[in-house]
Amino acid sequence: MARTAVPRRLGDRLRWLAAELVERRAESVAAWTLVFDVPGWPGHLPGQHVDVRLTAEDGYSTQRSYSLASAPDGGRVELTVQRVEDGEVSPYLTDDLAVGDAVEIRGPVGGWFVWHPEQTEPVLLVGGGSGLVPLMAMVRGRAAADSRAPFRLLYSVRAPEDRFYAAELDRGAPGLDTTYVYTRSAPDGWTRPVGRLHARDLAEWGWPADFEPTCYVCGPTGFVETAAGLLVALGHSPDRIRTERFGPSGG
Repeated sequence: MARTAVPRRLGDRLRWLAAELVERRAESVAAWTLVFDVPGWPGHLPGQHVDVRLTAEDGYSTQRSYSLASAPDGGRVELTVQRVEDGEVSPYLTDDLAVGDAVEIRGPVGGWFVWHPEQTEPVLLVGGGSGLVPLMAMVRGRAAADSRAPFRLLYSVRAPEDRFYAAELDRGAPGLDTTYVYTRSAPDGWTRPVGRLHARDLAEWGWPADFEPTCYVCGPTGFVETAAGLLVALGHSPDRIRTERFGPSGG
């Protein structure tokens, strides 16, 4: 996945910052939101990500990239990490990292897959699984900016227990419409048949192409390619479709 640093002054370099874990919240059976206090955090835009570095006592270090889940409203950074069973980093972050422990964070990174508070056009967010994380930063960023830009979120997830931010999304917000697509099992009484995302889902719960929305699509590579192709087939301009994809990275 190609990523570029957010524009800064010429000559500026991203640097590693100490980040202390101050809060943990369970999001699903396999994912946790980790809230870090990061002195010197320069701020970020919804949709950006950070690099997280872990260093062992013997000097061995490793790092992974994680999307920011928080609105850009202070010196705290929220990451939602899904546990990869055979991973090297995510099991430590989800199972072992305790409040008061520290990691290193570098960022923010990314200048294209972002939402700016001054945007006024309709926005369509299409997320698959943990691909919801940067989209949720956009939802929260919209609320923090008191934006009136209309948002629609289409969230594809295997089962109800796999949803991220369920209580927050269920509460809703003015100008935000959320629709779930369940691919494995659905709640009792759910009218949409269980199955993968289809063109009819985007046509029914997304924005018409002639509204010229900006579309943000994030998730596994196959999901992103399918959703973006369906949007183009429905008449959306490729120039208005922004994608972010993820795949195996060693966890």
